[in-house]
Amino acid sequence: MRKFDVVIIGAGAAGMMCAIQAGERGRSVLLVDHAKSAGDKIRISGGGKCNFTNLDVTYQKFLSKNPRFAMSCLARYTQWDFIDWVTNSGIAYHEKTLGQLFCDVSAKEILDMLHKAMFNVGVTIELSTSVMSVDELNGFDVKLSTSNVRTDSLVIATGGKSIPKMGATGFGYEIAKQFGLSLVETRPGLVPLTFAQQELPPIKAMAGTSVQAKVSYNKTSFNEGLLFTHRGLSGPSILQISSFWKEGKEIAVDLAVGEDILETLKLQRQETGKQAIHNALARLLPSAVAQFATQQANVTGNLADQSDTALERLANAVHNWRIKPVGSEGYRTAEVTLGGVNTDELDARTMEVKSVKGLYFIGEVVDVTGWLGGYNFQWAWSSGWAAGQSV
Repeated sequence: MRKFDVVIIGAGAAGMMCAIQAGERGRSVLLVDHAKSAGDKIRISGGGKCNFTNLDVTYQKFLSKNPRFAMSCLARYTQWDFIDWVTNSGIAYHEKTLGQLFCDVSAKEILDMLHKAMFNVGVTIELSTSVMSVDELNGFDVKLSTSNVRTDSLVIATGGKSIPKMGATGFGYEIAKQFGLSLVETRPGLVPLTFAQQELPPIKAMAGTSVQAKVSYNKTSFNEGLLFTHRGLSGPSILQISSFWKEGKEIAVDLAVGEDILETLKLQRQETGKQAIHNALARLLPSAVAQFATQQANVTGNLADQSDTALERLANAVHNWRIKPVGSEGYRTAEVTLGGVNTDELDARTMEVKSVKGLYFIGEVVDVTGWLGGYNFQWAWSSGWAAGQSV
């Protein structure tokens, strides 16, 4: 039986970060993954440019049963620490919007940076390797599909259930249950929302159209892009609100952020009243969206024919469109998994399980989920770094 100081299951962002830090401390490290390659989510993220962190990382940008849990890791290994590493590695990057940082060239540069660091500290990487069982006895015996290994420290960095076609599974949650840990119910996050068949025809008619929108649920709002699709709504604002939205509840959408539709149409009514109401609104919105809003408000005819009440109804249809999603596209397209290993079970400084010495959970498998915009990668870097200092 082979022996390693540290065995890490899951060769994603968190697992690789942990492996590097443990290796730098002189620990012998085995990094295992059932996938054929390491860091596949990094490779495809950000349209292939990898939104590797955000300039504005605070614990308030994370969802969890205990949002403050993430504070320790995020404070000990910050976005600035990772940015320094990226800069010192000669990787050019840019801020796209809202503090989101992307590689100028390719996400592969981040992968290369991580692989080089693992090579330099002697991390052993075994891919296309499944974990068959884990047993605890003065350490951990890990039965792999290729061999058996023994370790003092076992790190679970298997991620969540999102994007199963890339190999995502619930394995990490099964290990948590095996050791008696409690879980926060999981569900898809950062995911497009879908609607009932009777609501879809007008939305389908706008498929491919995008607008800057303010999307709200309860007291939470996001002002970002919105995209109409054949299945419902997508785009950054929708992905963001999906992590807060609860099934059976409605969302409110302002389709013309920064515009005052009512006052603008009143002014146009005086100046160019002979134009069709749809054409007047189409000066302010994409034509398909203008057509949808006039239908929603049941307004027809020329602008000059519209009463103040009719224009108020139309403005409300634009600024306060309320619709109830029936669901989401699920884990198939979700960028992250909400919920996971209950943070009450973990030491916030080291990510070690309080009740099981030497067992750690890091990254997405834990009940810490960031907003869209590089926050989940930063949680992976920070939680992986923290565990790597302890294993």
